[in-house]
Amino acid sequence: MVALFSYGTLQQREVQLATFGRELVGMPDAMVGYRLVELIVSDPKVVQLSGKGVHKIAVATGNLADRIGGMIFDLTQAELDAGDRYEVDAYKRVEVTLESGRLAWAYVGARDN
Repeated sequence: MVALFSYGTLQQREVQLATFGRELVGMPDAMVGYRLVELIVSDPKVVQLSGKGVHKIAVATGNLADRIGGMIFDLTQAELDAGDRYEVDAYKRVEVTLESGRLAWAYVGARDN
């Protein structure tokens, strides 16, 4: 199993069912040193699935006062790969150390914003 931290639409039941084929059970945690900015999503499939044309995207700040709350989920590698296919090109997957000290994958901004 691998850990994935989600602060956005991957927490939605309908997105989880369509992306992973099951509803995920997670635990609250937080990503430190990042802030959220808005991202306009133009991929019609993602907009239809999430029900949102504007998503949030994490941008690294390096400021330990910046914090993004979310959920940590345990996934199989195949499910993590499915998450990669769901996310649009503006995101990249990186390994982060969460507030709890646990390592997890998270989708963050692919470019500096």
